Amino acid sequence: MGSRVGNISFNIRAMVRRNKGAICTLGLILLSNPIFTSAQDAQKPVPSDTTIRVSTNRVSVGVTVEGTHRHFIKDLRREDFRVYDNGIEQELTNFLPIEEPAQVVLLVESGPAALFLRPSLLQAAETFLGGISSTDRVAIVSYSISPVLELDFTTDKTEAGRALMSLNFMIGFAQQNLLSSVATTLDWLGSLPGKKTIVILSTGVDDSASNDWQLIQPKLSASDVHILAVSTAGALRKPAKRKKLSPDERAERKHLKEGFVAADRLLSQITGATGGHAYFPKNPKEFTDAYAEIAEFVRNEYLLEFAPPSEDGQLHSLKVRVAASWSHLNYRQAYLAPAPATPAAPR
Repeated sequence: MGSRVGNISFNIRAMVRRNKGAICTLGLILLSNPIFTSAQDAQKPVPSDTTIRVSTNRVSVGVTVEGTHRHFIKDLRREDFRVYDNGIEQELTNFLPIEEPAQVVLLVESGPAALFLRPSLLQAAETFLGGISSTDRVAIVSYSISPVLELDFTTDKTEAGRALMSLNFMIGFAQQNLLSSVATTLDWLGSLPGKKTIVILSTGVDDSASNDWQLIQPKLSASDVHILAVSTAGALRKPAKRKKLSPDERAERKHLKEGFVAADRLLSQITGATGGHAYFPKNPKEFTDAYAEIAEFVRNEYLLEFAPPSEDGQLHSLKVRVAASWSHLNYRQAYLAPAPATPAAPR
């Protein structure tokens, strides 16, 4: 995956260079906008470690329940849910209804495609931030080589909107490490209790090492964080039509198409591993619909918790059921049980 997606990163850079005049004009417009140039003064890396965390006394499972026509079911109670660990039903130790505040990280790509991203960010600020609960907390993280915390969790949606629109995209054509940035953000969220969601705004281009998926997929499956994604690659998928292309240009466009297929697949893999969903909007209306649906997703998540029945350090499968058999459920499919306690050394 790494080499093919790496090709798309190179080809995007080439496309931007060929459209240098338009890009420079767009850049000047963005830089002359006061809200865009007032970027956060205090930026800091997202703290991380390499541990896949799980509490020894709880396993958290976020669940959304949809009925017909993808309407969320909002009035379920604790007794409506059944949770199974490796096929064995578990007693719920805690239940948070949809009214419980959520914690949402907007993970935003910075890099060669970012100049095309601002219209999408406007819609995110207006549609998504306006659609979630006033008690939900939002954090803004940008990423390129590594993730940077632009705004820590706040319930002030106006402040979050300003931080989102103040992101500095004029940072050159840096490496896009999507997978490793997701992993770092998961580590940061690992110790936080309650409902947690990451919303990725990205082309899906990833320059991480080719074996990163094998390393990160178990972390995604074991995480208690829902991940949703909105692809921002729509403006880049169809280069301007030309009557005649050189062999090099035809080869480049072929690589570009293949790269976007790989990028879309990666976004679907990341979100699917956590019980989330990826959106691939092609026009402003589809962007608005995607952000509105994500806001509904966040607002209508239940949180179930149970005590892990064993400490074997293994990946356990999860199954959640509700009383209404016609419902569709979204939730993570596994968790990593705590490791066995290390015997105390003899005195």
